[in-house]
Amino acid sequence: MEEDHNPDILKTIELLSTLSDEEVEHVRERAVIKKFLKNETILHEEDTNEFLYMILSGSVKVVQTTQDGKEMVLAMHRSRDFFGEMSLLDGKTVPATVVAMEDSLVAIMSKKDFYSVLFSQRALLEAVLRILCSRLRESWEKVRLLTFKDTALRIKALFLILSSEYGEEGDEGLTLRITLTHQSIADMTGLARETVTRMLDKWQREGEITILKDKFILMNHDFLKKDLDSFADFSDKKAGSFESHLISS
Repeated sequence: MEEDHNPDILKTIELLSTLSDEEVEHVRERAVIKKFLKNETILHEEDTNEFLYMILSGSVKVVQTTQDGKEMVLAMHRSRDFFGEMSLLDGKTVPATVVAMEDSLVAIMSKKDFYSVLFSQRALLEAVLRILCSRLRESWEKVRLLTFKDTALRIKALFLILSSEYGEEGDEGLTLRITLTHQSIADMTGLARETVTRMLDKWQREGEITILKDKFILMNHDFLKKDLDSFADFSDKKAGSFESHLISS
């Protein structure tokens, strides 16, 4: 494993967070580091995947291409996330393409080594099951946001989903600490990029949101308040959590 990164960073990978230093070292010895350039494809749709990928730095997006050729973003993973576990577990082909959103450094572990660690460490097995359930629930919510006919509600629903993982509360509001371009928002909501641009520009003019550096989005405390009733049935847990934030702010 190359030493051009912090050797302790594997300890911060969500999947490995419950392992001991010795167990993480076992993983480190079996992993291979590879650098992927921005827009480089890491995994192709319908490939048979034999590896687990752990992001040491950078970020990636998981995409599918619709019949009319439009790209839809299913998920985004950043530093300390992992992907590729699904096809390792069920032995089927990759259901989507994974592309680097920026230059990224990724630790790659073979299926054989992954299973060796997985079945020897109960904590790791429990972590995989917990994370898979969480990702499945998030996928359901992203499908449900497409049921919103109103453009503003659909985009706000996406922000609500992302806030659980990437939201950071502050005096001025809630910041989504993930790089969100107009195109990536469009891809995740099924809207045209021009539609997303018009809505974001409107919210910026009205002072409801601020686009920060790295394309992070700061939402003021009142941004979602008037839409809580609409979100209640969409995601009780997330809507309730955000409502608590609004009340305490």
